Amino acid sequence: MDKTLNKFVASYLWSDKVVHYSAWKRKLIDVLRLLYVVLDDLTKGELTLRAMSLVYTTLLSLVPMMAVSFSVLKAFGMHNKQLEPVMLQFLAPMGAQGVEITEKIIGFIDNVKIGVLGTFGVALLFYTAISLIQKIEATFNYIWRLDQHRSIGRRFADYGSVMLIGPLLVFSAIGLSASVLSGGVVQTLSSHLPFVQHLIAFATEAAPYLMIIAAFTFFYMFIPNTRVTFRAGFVAGVVSGILFQSLGWGFGSVVVSASGSGTYAIYSGFAILILFMMWMYISWLILLVGSSVAFYVQHPEYIAPVRRSGDLSIRQRETLALQVMAIIAQRHYQSRKPFSASDFVYRLRVQIQGVTRVLGALRAAGLVAEDHEDPPRYLPNVPLEKTSLKTVIDAVRNDGSVPMIALRVPRKPVHGVAEVTAAIDAALEEALASTTVRDMAIDDEEVAVDGGGVSAGVDRN
Repeated sequence: MDKTLNKFVASYLWSDKVVHYSAWKRKLIDVLRLLYVVLDDLTKGELTLRAMSLVYTTLLSLVPMMAVSFSVLKAFGMHNKQLEPVMLQFLAPMGAQGVEITEKIIGFIDNVKIGVLGTFGVALLFYTAISLIQKIEATFNYIWRLDQHRSIGRRFADYGSVMLIGPLLVFSAIGLSASVLSGGVVQTLSSHLPFVQHLIAFATEAAPYLMIIAAFTFFYMFIPNTRVTFRAGFVAGVVSGILFQSLGWGFGSVVVSASGSGTYAIYSGFAILILFMMWMYISWLILLVGSSVAFYVQHPEYIAPVRRSGDLSIRQRETLALQVMAIIAQRHYQSRKPFSASDFVYRLRVQIQGVTRVLGALRAAGLVAEDHEDPPRYLPNVPLEKTSLKTVIDAVRNDGSVPMIALRVPRKPVHGVAEVTAAIDAALEEALASTTVRDMAIDDEEVAVDGGGVSAGVDRN
């Protein structure tokens, strides 16, 4: 059993008495459960370890990524100095040191001359920039329990569009909002209607917070290699935005302002670099915690004090395999769009690791096949009216089996075991061999066959 943060708190939050609470108390318990599992994941150390890894990758990739991104802005008449407000906003908790770091980063970008790098240099520059987003995706996929990553083509297409078009859209949005707020119509209305003036002042104050929340929401919806709902991304974006502003204020007040002691006294001239790395670590940790929040909001079946790894027993995998084959058969005979792995998760309300493992076992046994979509959808690979349920069960039971190691001295059999396993196989064969996947999944009364076509009378999904 997985270790839990606090057994007493877990037993209270997941008590059977919760169902008898009032509606607002149940909502509060749901929030506390979400907070508990996020803190539990945080204390296990994997998120902090990955945040440290991202800090190292960021130090290597920051300047190349920005050089690639803002080279596009120069083509539209923008200059790197226009990057300064965005960098200052991010490094605001570092105070005067943030201004110094911003100037140095912009100086590095100005010194990068993409035109004189040559083909190999430009390719290396793009690879270094894309490697950062690729590492972020791998971390997000770990949080979202995903085994499949984007293909090489999709990585270059998706990440390249983010690096080339993203900055242009951001600065266009900033310029558009500034021109709207300073436009003649808005100024005229504010002079005649006092509340418009207060509204403009509020919008000006709230703009940085809204931009941070929007940026976090975009990350949570775009980076994972799965479909993330807007609700999950937005909730995580709000949580991350609040954490970013709160911890930024705390970092600036407690760490950076202690100029006479602490970090400055220990590291002296290296203090700026150390503080920058510390703030980068906090920022990455906030991003990963928010991604964890988005995952649990979208997959509440994982909100449990233990066993969030998605491991299933043999019996659970057998049941899941039968359910998956039944759904594949139903959608096949009803001429409906096949399911992806995420669709099976939403339909069956099970954890994604169990679904991917069962699909892998069925695919290895040749019972199902993937199409060419990304992410792939699953189709029957055998005639379902001739495939017995015993074959499906055997595919799961044999998953991950390896041949026995050959020894010079033959093994001495254990008395009675062979007879028991043979009896189990014979019982399964007798019970399931005559029942096919189609027999299990489709009722003849619900399916009307007209000529060569099959039409469903009832949507069983």
